[in-house]
Amino acid sequence: MKPNRLTRTAFGLSSAVLLAVGGLSLMPMNPDPVMANEVMTRVLTVTGTGNEFIPTTLSQVNLGVEVRGATAEAAQQDAARRSNAVVQLLRSRQVDKLQTTGINLTPVYNYNNNEQRLVGYTATNTVSFRVPTEQAGGLLDEAVKAGASRIDSVSFVASDEAIAQAQQVALREAVQQAQSQADTVLAALGLRRQEIVGVQINHASAPPPMPVLRQSMAMDSAAAAPTPVIGGEQEVQTTVTLQIRY
Repeated sequence: MKPNRLTRTAFGLSSAVLLAVGGLSLMPMNPDPVMANEVMTRVLTVTGTGNEFIPTTLSQVNLGVEVRGATAEAAQQDAARRSNAVVQLLRSRQVDKLQTTGINLTPVYNYNNNEQRLVGYTATNTVSFRVPTEQAGGLLDEAVKAGASRIDSVSFVASDEAIAQAQQVALREAVQQAQSQADTVLAALGLRRQEIVGVQINHASAPPPMPVLRQSMAMDSAAAAPTPVIGGEQEVQTTVTLQIRY
């Protein structure tokens, strides 16, 4: 018996429903967003710090010449003459990183009865350089004898090579400390660390001590030889942040 139109229609609908149900059953199940987020956030972030203290074997010196003249030309020429003598001395002592840090010429006024009167000019030439700390005191005295009339500052620093080596040691200490922190926390939770998925490194050096030798001290240093200059220590600090999956 031939199926009538109604039967064929019903059969077609049934087949369509079965195919639709079958199609839905073949689609992959959507992952649980809570579980997916939990897997992505199973990362522990820890930061370790390494500190190294190294001796400051170099002195960073800032000194110069300050003179006064009746005219701008006279003041500048006198400053240039004295500055050249100081620079020649420093070069003969083979100081490191010698450079000019300032050249200034300023008018000097006298104020009387609310009146301003030009009385002269002040010329200043300054330089900076580095020298081994054990040589700094004697060299300062020689610079004053050569014509320097001001010592602005003396700071103490470690050599670039010593800082680089200290950073390597501090880096290893920081990594070990970060890993130890992670192991302690995860062990307390009954978990174990797996691979490291992120690393961040930050180097920082604490500023060295910076005593200031004032101008009056520079003027008296020729009579008190040698001027004592004693360095200290410089701190080199490194931090390492690790992101560890567990």
